[in-house]
Amino acid sequence: MLSLKERIELLESDLTADPPRVSVYHDMPFAILWYRPADEWMMRREVNLLASRLRDHGKNVRMISLAELLWEAIDKSEGMDVLIELERSMGFEEAQRQVSTYLTDPDYMPLSDLLANQLIDLDPKKDVAFLIRAASMAPAIYPMSRLLNEMHGRTMVTIILFYPGTLEGTTGMPFMDLKDREVYGNYKVKIY
Repeated sequence: MLSLKERIELLESDLTADPPRVSVYHDMPFAILWYRPADEWMMRREVNLLASRLRDHGKNVRMISLAELLWEAIDKSEGMDVLIELERSMGFEEAQRQVSTYLTDPDYMPLSDLLANQLIDLDPKKDVAFLIRAASMAPAIYPMSRLLNEMHGRTMVTIILFYPGTLEGTTGMPFMDLKDREVYGNYKVKIY
């Protein structure tokens, strides 16, 4: 198995190739770079360094924090006070389910819509979006494979999801290394 540094180098090589080689399917220019959750702080530094190197190659990189999109969805839905009260009265699991509803139900603030709005002004020929802070969706707020599937057909901007977890087999990726959960995989995107 390749080290994190080797996988970042491979991703960088694929992003700077002409044409870029990150896509498995031409209409789904997405990829995942996984890293161990314990390496979060190192990964944040590496993401910034990678973005700087890509800019040197003429790529514009937009950092999109999934944590910020999560808070935006909560604020624009019912607000934090409602969630606090729900957790007090019904418990954590119910509050987590409500946040999942905010991020999936079209009557609230679907995460895929919030992300699509971040990508509207980007040029697929020269821009790349880095999805960072995915750990904010733990333990079970929103599966990342769902987000990439929902973005299929909505953008041609290259999206790289920086995913805290491990790789099991070729596509199984336990989110945040949570061992007691079903392993989700996305067979449609390249995994670094």
